[in-house]
Amino acid sequence: MAKFNDLINVEEPVLVDFSAEWCGPCKMLAPILKDLAKKMGDRVKIIKIDVDKNQSLASQLKVQSVPTLILYQQGKVLWRQSGVHSAQQLESIIRQKAVLPAYKG
Repeated sequence: MAKFNDLINVEEPVLVDFSAEWCGPCKMLAPILKDLAKKMGDRVKIIKIDVDKNQSLASQLKVQSVPTLILYQQGKVLWRQSGVHSAQQLESIIRQKAVLPAYKG
């Protein structure tokens, strides 16, 4: 949990994708998150966490279905939802909920 807290206690928004290898919707979400990462650049961190390999973390955060996406900034949850979303929807949510750092090109 300490390492996870280090990952989410940062200036830029962090979108955490709780997923599993056996999960069909999680596989659909993977290319969407890649597309989002290209669009948003270094203004947003995207982290994938396998719930099967990190069961205690998933349990502590009450992740009950996959995929579950949680948006953090400076350690605070800004948004959380399960299911697959388009890159456009996710970009819009991040822009609405988070304070984005300046684009570094």
